[in-house]
Amino acid sequence: MLTELSGGAIAAVAVLGVLAAAGGIAVFVVDSMARATFALLASFLAVAGMLLVLDLTYLAVITALMMTMEMAVMAVFMIMFMMNPAGLMPMTMVHNTRGSAAVGVGAFAVLVVGIWTVDWPTRDGEPPADPTRQLGEAIMGSHMLVMLVVGIGLFATILAGTVLATARGRYDRFGADLKASRPDDPVPGGLPR
Repeated sequence: MLTELSGGAIAAVAVLGVLAAAGGIAVFVVDSMARATFALLASFLAVAGMLLVLDLTYLAVITALMMTMEMAVMAVFMIMFMMNPAGLMPMTMVHNTRGSAAVGVGAFAVLVVGIWTVDWPTRDGEPPADPTRQLGEAIMGSHMLVMLVVGIGLFATILAGTVLATARGRYDRFGADLKASRPDDPVPGGLPR
């Protein structure tokens, strides 16, 4: 695939690849869940950009849309349920640092050796006239009903999360007691009732 690209496209894939790797590394370097979420989103958007440069438009759009929605839902749940405000308080993002570093370096070495030593196959024939349709049939052909049900379930989860986030404030569990005892004081967090 890369041999068929122009020099500018190869440079774009290389730059986006570096950005994707940097975003992935940032997930484990930053000190809060919210920052890790946005670093992961940046990494996935760079991957979507690479897919776009490789002329895989459908996969690029799906990757961008899915990852943006997933990170948005994750941010909503962090704001609702985390003990520190919106996951912005410093916290350690890595556990078993030495073990995870060893596994990461080992996996990277195996992948690099595999990339450079495996005899990659050459393409037989021509690409299909409509690769998006062929991809859709390959992915969804025998699993269409399952994918539809899963899609409805995910949509219901997003709606439920939004309803939980907006129906009451973060401090409602003890805000009612505070309001009853001192009606003119704001609830913790500075939001008056």
